[in-house]
Amino acid sequence: MYSRILVPVDGSAPAECGLREAIRIAQASGASLVVLNIVNDFPILMDPAAMSDYDNLLEALRRRGEEIAGQAAQAARDAGLACEGVVLDAASGSVANLIVDQVVERRCDLVVMGTHGRRGLRRLALGSDAELVVRHCPVPVLLLKAPVGAA
Repeated sequence: MYSRILVPVDGSAPAECGLREAIRIAQASGASLVVLNIVNDFPILMDPAAMSDYDNLLEALRRRGEEIAGQAAQAARDAGLACEGVVLDAASGSVANLIVDQVVERRCDLVVMGTHGRRGLRRLALGSDAELVVRHCPVPVLLLKAPVGAA
């Protein structure tokens, strides 16, 4: 069925749903996981006050990304799966493009990701990385929406 599954994780409830489902699929198919955290500095760039301490804030985001990816990878290993954790900076591209690039680079054959399921103005303002991944990904993408109230 699947041999290598990419799971983007960001510490959110939807990402946790995606991770749990990816673990179930990997256990059923004998696949390994690649958990991916992308450090996104966009919120920092939107806050002029944060710019004065940009380097320290970016380093804190990187440390948090390593922690999130490490916890997700450990959850997969605890479930008996082979798992690799990857942390990338979004400065080198959009989040969606980085996810698709990792699918190709790491030869994944499925992406499982949580989505916030935003609609209307919130979706327009915040964008939809999940939608862009679905549009551009060369492999199947399974999107999972977190239960109401979990986000």
